[in-house]
Order: sequence, then structure tokens, then C-alpha cells
Amino acid sequence: MGKNEYTGARGSLTLASMAGILLIAACLRAPITAVGPLIGEIREHAGLSNVLAGLLISLPPLAFGIMSMVTPKLAKRFGIEMTLLASLLVLTIGIAARSLPYTAALFAGTMMLGFAIAVDNVLLPALIKRDYPLRVGMMTGSYTVTMSTFAGLASGVSVPLALHWQLGWRLSLLVWGLLSAAAFLVWIPRVRSIRLPKVAIASAASAKPPKRSSLLRSGLAWKVTLFMGLQSLLFYVTIAWLPDILQARGMSEASAGWMLSLMQFVSLPASFFLPILASRRRSQRSLVIVIEIASIVGFGGLLTSGPVALWVCLLGLSQGANISLGLTFFALRTRNAAQASELSGMGQSIGYLIAAAGPVLLGYLHDATGSWPLILWLMVAASALVLLAGVGAGRDTFIPEAQSADRREESESAEALTP
Repeated sequence: MGKNEYTGARGSLTLASMAGILLIAACLRAPITAVGPLIGEIREHAGLSNVLAGLLISLPPLAFGIMSMVTPKLAKRFGIEMTLLASLLVLTIGIAARSLPYTAALFAGTMMLGFAIAVDNVLLPALIKRDYPLRVGMMTGSYTVTMSTFAGLASGVSVPLALHWQLGWRLSLLVWGLLSAAAFLVWIPRVRSIRLPKVAIASAASAKPPKRSSLLRSGLAWKVTLFMGLQSLLFYVTIAWLPDILQARGMSEASAGWMLSLMQFVSLPASFFLPILASRRRSQRSLVIVIEIASIVGFGGLLTSGPVALWVCLLGLSQGANISLGLTFFALRTRNAAQASELSGMGQSIGYLIAAAGPVLLGYLHDATGSWPLILWLMVAASALVLLAGVGAGRDTFIPEAQSADRREESESAEALTP
């Protein structure tokens, strides 16, 4: 069976395959965004400081940064489908563990679900590119919108589930384990149906990619990485502390949760259409400027008595556009798939480690000062840094391709033999 026949056999867009992919997508953010609106309840009942509450939000991106470096090796050894199935099992166990009545289990379960989601973050786009090469845009848009929709839904319903339905915060968080368990069950038949030889996640990984050190010496690679990391920091800080900031303004806990939900629903069109606009332009600098001005105005607006919904919508638009543009930069600033993979690894591993520091550091600052306005001013400053990094990353240029040591040796040998 030829390669095209194999792809066609595996890539038929059946209802079952679509459901499996979208169910995984639904699990990628909902278990994380459900925590923000409940952070006050969790902090009070678990006896956490703002630093520890911030750490709770920071653990998933920290896990993303760690796990994104090893996921391709796991998939190459066990296959994409089996690795995804295992990740869904770990995700379900992690969600269940963090709902146990022990503080240690809260943090351990959160780290477990972060590791599991990191695997899905890496493998789901790879699966779509491998099995649905003619439907990449449609499938990517579908799973991105599904991911953001359930993220917004989780933010909105977590408080009503905990308070109005009287489930408490532990059972409110446990609800999302039903979603990951459903995804696990739906994914089992796909793993069992595989009869053809497995295709590794990154056949390009078997070919020698540009060395990481060459990217570490590239100013453009660092600008893309900083853009990815700083925009992720803005997102996770907002998820962690926006409900508390709004409650400090006099908003109810449930209303603050729905504001966070509104922010994520507003991000949907931006996250879907921004990559299309970006790919049609040689330079993305003008897009970056518009996006980050919206972020600066959004965070700055929360310092005023103006309409909260407007500032939240501006933040939603900017953050939806930022994550999509950050992922798009991996392709736009590189010349080939191997180099794009290397830049993606650098951007996501270092970037998510940067993002993980945000909620913890700002939680510490709030504990020390008791000031939410200070936190908002720092978010305005961080948005300005995203603007600077994005203007550099959006320039119409490519990361230079590194010449491998073998190629250099061959070149030097050829020069030595030349009369």
C-alpha cells in the first residue's frame, strides 16, 4: 500500500474520528480554566496563600514546558494513537486526584493533568497534519474553536456548579474528568482499529534537524520565543487573577466567572481568523501593533471605572489573536518542517516556563502589597514587552538554516582537496 493510500485509509473523516479529535480538544483547557473563578474558594478552604494559589495556576504551563521536550520521543516509541490514549487516562486520573481532600493531592493532580495536556498539545496538531493533509485548515480551526469554547464554558459554570448546585469546589472541578473519561472511551476503538504500520510523529526527527544551539544564537528565534512566552504569561495571569480583580471591584463571584468566560468566547473569532490574515502578509508587524494596543487598553481600562465588559472583550480579542499568531510564527519564520519543529520546541518549552512564573510572582506581589492596581500596571508593561517582541518576530525574514558539523567537515575536506 502506497503512502497516499495509507493516508487516505487512515484519514477518512468519519463521525467517530471527528468526535475523537474534538473530545480531546475539549479537554485541553477546560480543566485549567475551571480553576480561576474558584480560586478564592480553593484558597480559603485549602488554606493557601496567594503565592500557592498562583502556583496552582502555574503548574500546568510548567508541565507543558517540561513535557513538550519528551513527547515526540514517547510518540515515536509507542505511536501517536497509543500515546494519546495513555495521556487521556493520566488526565482523568489527575483530575480525580486533585479533587481528593488533601492539599498535596490538589497539587499532584494538577501537575499530572498538566503533563497529560502537554502531550495532547503536541500530538493533536501532528496527528491532523499526518492523517488529514487535505483538511488541515478545517480540522485545526475546528479543534481550536472547540478547545476555546469549552475553556470559556468551564470558566462560566464552575462557580454555579460549586455554589448554586452545592457541589463544592472539589466536585465542580471533578466534573471535567467526565469529559476526559468520555474522550478516553471514544479513543479506544481508534487504537484497536490500527492494523497498518504505525507512522512516527516526526519522521523529520529521524533526519538531523538544525542544532538547538544554532537557534539559541538566533535573535529572531528568541523574539519568537519571548513573544510566545510573554503572551502565555498574560493568559495564565488573567485566568488566575481576573476573577479576584473583578471581585475587588464589587462584582459577585459568579459574575466574575462569567466575565472570564466572556473573555474566552470573544477570543474565538480572533484565534480562528488571525492565522489566515497573518499567512497572507509578508510582515505581521501591523497585526502585532493592533493586537497589543488592544491588550494595553484592556488591562489599563480595568484600572478605571469604565465598562468592565468592554475591557474584558478587548483582552479576549488580544489573547485569542496572540496565541494563534505565536503558533503561526513557528511556520512563518522558518524555511522547512524540521526547522519549524525545532523552533516550536524551543518556543513552547522556554515559553511555557516563562508563562509559569507569572501567576506565582504576581500572587507573591499581591500578598506583599495587597494591591491589584499594581498587578494591572505590570500587565500593561508586559503587554508592551509582547509588542516589542512581536514587532521583531513579525519582521519579513527567516531564521538562518544551520550548517551541520558533518556538512562543514565535508566542505572543509573539499576545499583541502581543491588545487
